[in-house]
Amino acid sequence: MRKFAITTVAIAGVALMALSGCSSRGATPAGSGSASGFAAGSTIGVALPDKTSENWVLAGKLFTDGLTAAGFKPDVQYAPSANTASEQASQISTMYTKGAKVIIIGAFDGKQLGSQVKTAHDNGAKVIAYDRIIQDTPNVDYYVAYDNEKVGELQGQALLDGMKARFPAAKTYNIELFSGASTDPNAKVFFDGAMKILQPKIDDGTLKVVSGQTAIAQTQTTGWLAANAQTRMDTLLAGNYSGTVLNGVLSPNDTLARAIITSIKAAGKATPVMPVVTGQDSEAASIPLIMTGEQYSTINKDTTKLVDQAIAMVKELAAGKKASTNAGATNNGAVDVPTYYLPPELVTKDNAAASYANNPTLEALTK
Repeated sequence: MRKFAITTVAIAGVALMALSGCSSRGATPAGSGSASGFAAGSTIGVALPDKTSENWVLAGKLFTDGLTAAGFKPDVQYAPSANTASEQASQISTMYTKGAKVIIIGAFDGKQLGSQVKTAHDNGAKVIAYDRIIQDTPNVDYYVAYDNEKVGELQGQALLDGMKARFPAAKTYNIELFSGASTDPNAKVFFDGAMKILQPKIDDGTLKVVSGQTAIAQTQTTGWLAANAQTRMDTLLAGNYSGTVLNGVLSPNDTLARAIITSIKAAGKATPVMPVVTGQDSEAASIPLIMTGEQYSTINKDTTKLVDQAIAMVKELAAGKKASTNAGATNNGAVDVPTYYLPPELVTKDNAAASYANNPTLEALTK
C-alpha cells in the first residue's frame, strides 16, 4: 500500500474487516471504537505551525471564532521560531495537560509528534490531523484536508495547458520543478500528483527539465520560504538559461510562485512571453498576478470550509458520535486514518471571478 494514499475496499471480506475496525496492516484505526462525548465549554486545542502562508494566518482566527461560537473554549497556538517542531510538540503537551478534549494539529513536521499524540490519547483526547497527516503513529483519530494528490494533478495539468496556450508554436517545453518543505508530508503528495501528469511528457521528450533536477530532494524548498525559492530560481536561471527560453515552472504554492516570478523578471525572462507559473492557496497577493498573466494559476482551497469541517467533526465527537468521513482512510505509515477530503478547484484568469464569488475580498481582486 502506498503511504498517504486513500485506501479502497475491493472485496466484501476486506470490507467486513474495515467495518470491524481492522486496517490493512492489522492494526485498529485510531478513529474506530466508541466515543463518550464531552460537555459544552470544553477546551479544544488547535496547534498550528508557523505563519509562512496566508492560509495558516487565517486558520487561527477562524478556529478561535468558530470554536467559540460553537460553545467550546479554543486554545489556538502557533509555533513560529527556528525550533518550530519542538515548540509545537511542547504546545500540544500543554494542551492535553490542560484537559483539551480534542486537539486539532496542523503539523509543522508530521514525523515528530508521535510521543505527543500518544500521550494525548493516554489523557483521553481525540486527535484530528488538519491539512497535513501526522505520520508513523497509530494515535491519530481523524484526518481532514483538501485532496492534496488532486491538487498536484491540477497543478501539473495547468502547467501543460498553460504552456500550450501561451507558446502555441512550440513542440517541446523547457521547465523547472519546485516542491515544498521536506518536513511537510503534503509537499511530496503535491509533487507526486503533479509528476503523474508531467513524468510521461518528460519521458516522451515533450518536456525538458533543463537543470536536470527532477527528484524531490533536489526541488524541495526549505521551510516553504519565499527567499529560498527565489535563491534557487536565481541559480537555475543563471546556470541553465543564458540562451535558452524558459516556458514554465511548477510551483507548489502562491508564496513560492511570487518569489519565482520575481526571479524570472529580474533575469529578464518575462519577455517576450511570461513563462507559465502555477500556484496554490488563492493568496490575495497572487490574484492580481493571475489576472495580469504573471502567475498562470492557483488552487482554491477555501480555508473557511476546511476549518468549518474540522469544527463540525469536533461537534460530532462532543455529541458522542464518530466524526463524519467521506474518503475512506489515509495510511500514515502505521494505520489507516479515517479521512474527510474537500475538493480543490483550479483557478485561472478565465474562472477566477466565478471561483471567488462567495469571497468578496478575493472576488474584488479579479475586477
